[in-house]
Formats: sequence, C-alpha cells, structure tokens
Amino acid sequence: MDAKSICERFAKLFEYPGEDYRANAEECLTALQGEHSTSSESFEEFCAPIRNLSTDDLRELFTRTFDLNPICTLEIGWQLYGEDYQRGEFLVKMREQLREFDLRESGELPDHLSHALVLLAHLEPDEAAAFAGGFLLPALDKMRTNWREDRNAFAPLLESAFSRLRSEYPYDPAKMPIRKPELPILQ
Repeated sequence: MDAKSICERFAKLFEYPGEDYRANAEECLTALQGEHSTSSESFEEFCAPIRNLSTDDLRELFTRTFDLNPICTLEIGWQLYGEDYQRGEFLVKMREQLREFDLRESGELPDHLSHALVLLAHLEPDEAAAFAGGFLLPALDKMRTNWREDRNAFAPLLESAFSRLRSEYPYDPAKMPIRKPELPILQ
C-alpha cells in the first residue's frame, strides 16, 4: 500500500468515531496485513477489542483517551511545543498548508493528527519525509512512550501508526525536538 493511502486510512482512525469507524479499521487492517509488516500486528491488537464495542462505548473510550488525557492529546503542536508561542506559529503554518492543498478542516485545530496525516499524504516525497521525521514521528513517539499506565485499545493504534510511518520516513530521535517550525512546507 502506498504512503498516501495508509496516511489517509490512519487519519480516519484518529477522528472522533462514527458509525463506520470499525469498518474503516478493518479495511486498514486488511491493507496492513497485505504488507506483512510489524505495524499490522499492533493494528490487530487495536482491532480485536474494538470489534465488540458499541459506537457509544467507542466514542467514550476515544474521548477518555485523547481528549481528557493530556499525554495523548492528538494535537501534534501541543505534543511538540506545549503551550509555548511556537505552537501558535505551528498552528498558523498548518492552517496555511491545509488551505494550500485545499484540504478540509474539521472542527479540530489544524495541528490535529488527523489533519497532519492527510497533509502528509499530499506532500512531495522529500517534503513528506521532512514533515514526518520532524513533526509527526516525534509527536507520536512522545505519545506512545509517555503512555505507560492505563493503556487501552488505542495504544496499539498509536504503536501501529508510529511503526508504519517510521518504516516509510527517516526519524532520528537524537535530533529532537524541533523547537521552531522551520521546515520549508511550514514557511
């Protein structure tokens, strides 16, 4: 499966769950299994428990996991910069990039992981590598390593997304964090 397709599939799973959430997860699982990657194993761990959850229970779990838990907030700018001024810069630049590619924004902030993954899918390969390695992977890495207690069904989703993106894009944790959004696509 190409990087664009997988990014768009993962993006749907970091959005607030709708009635088609489980079907989207199963489609993504099938695609990942076709690659025979390690990310498919983590993804199966994600799919197994959500198969038996009602949409309401899935929504409640999603909210508890990502909206009420600051270590797992899906705003990558917050993960990288906290409440620092640089997050404001990052938000503005993300909104500009979304508009440049004519990508719709949901009710979420522009630095939401679902927006960032869709943007990644539309970037040229060198820009995608810089964006993923400089912003997405560090944010996902921080979320997954800080989430040691109270892990739930969404922990393997984070692991799978991180694993899949890391297999596609370079990431050097020793060079992190980027303290200023300086990548060309965010200029």
